[in-house]
Amino acid sequence: MRNHVVVLSSVSCANGVVDGIGREVSGVKAVTHIEGCGRGFTDVALATRTLVGVLRHPNVYGALAVGLGCEVIKAAGLVQQAADCGKPLEFLEIQETGGTLRSIATGAGIVRPMVAAAAGQAREAADFEELMLAMECGGSDSLSGLTANPCIGKVSDWLVGQGGRVIMSEITEFIGAEAKVAAHCDSPDVRERMMALLADQRRRVKDSLGPLAHLVIAPGNAEGGLSSIEEKSMGSFAKAGSTMIRQVVEYAERPTARGLVVMNTPGSDVFSMTGKIAAGAQILLFSTGRGSPAGSPLVPVVKIASNTRLFERMPDDMDFDAGRAVAGCSLDELGAELRDLVVEVANGRPTKPELTRTELFAINSTSEPF
Repeated sequence: MRNHVVVLSSVSCANGVVDGIGREVSGVKAVTHIEGCGRGFTDVALATRTLVGVLRHPNVYGALAVGLGCEVIKAAGLVQQAADCGKPLEFLEIQETGGTLRSIATGAGIVRPMVAAAAGQAREAADFEELMLAMECGGSDSLSGLTANPCIGKVSDWLVGQGGRVIMSEITEFIGAEAKVAAHCDSPDVRERMMALLADQRRRVKDSLGPLAHLVIAPGNAEGGLSSIEEKSMGSFAKAGSTMIRQVVEYAERPTARGLVVMNTPGSDVFSMTGKIAAGAQILLFSTGRGSPAGSPLVPVVKIASNTRLFERMPDDMDFDAGRAVAGCSLDELGAELRDLVVEVANGRPTKPELTRTELFAINSTSEPF
């Protein structure tokens, strides 16, 4: 997979120093966000779990957590919670270190040896059962549920058959597909949890949009030919393939079950991606019909175009053309090709978002700031 050295802010006030260290030291991944202070207990716990998940992530060789010093989520606390993962983890506080420039210099001195050590590591073989794959869709069109998402479903079925884990999310995009979702649940407990999440999401959408609740899709989705959330949901759930849902987890919670897992995330692409990646997903398959360049600083994101026109129009952003299904390629053939691409990516082949450095990271929250 990947072997990154990460510089991570514990609070948004430290973002400038984190970015400065990223400019100073080639090869590090500077990961910033807008959380860390001024939130309620639920959001602090959620953000903490996400940030600890970054430090623990299997694609991370080592990390430096940078805090300000007076925030709620402390850099030292993040490192302490992740200490048992056995990686080189360090922290610094800007107020104690002496300000921005001294903190950048100190932080650069900490991560340079990590970058050198990470570069010197040899690749090792691993079984597919060690792989955790995440699935996402964004900027969907009327072909997403007919081409790209079913191709992802083929890969999901393959990896589950190998003993691996697959995470899908975006509960909003299950609305209208309740019967299909229920039929995919592996146990009564999983079914009850899924139906409760869907009912809660329906209530939130209705409270927010009232009589327009059935139109809770992005303008680009409608322009791409989707008529309602029900139509989008049926196509979105095709990513599950024929696999049964084994477990339901909360945002950024690492699955314990093998097989297909559903994470409770919002429909917003970047928030959803971050939750699944913080839970340990090492590769993310992202289908799009309108064209989304969103990638991640931690994992390779494979961009799958639902139509050939998009694949040809955005060649710097798209990795795979699932639109060939319209021209006569079978979904089985395309699914096998996508599976082979996933294996190549796992073995080091860079994806388009990695090449363009389109690296986005944002943590979900449940409330407004204080």
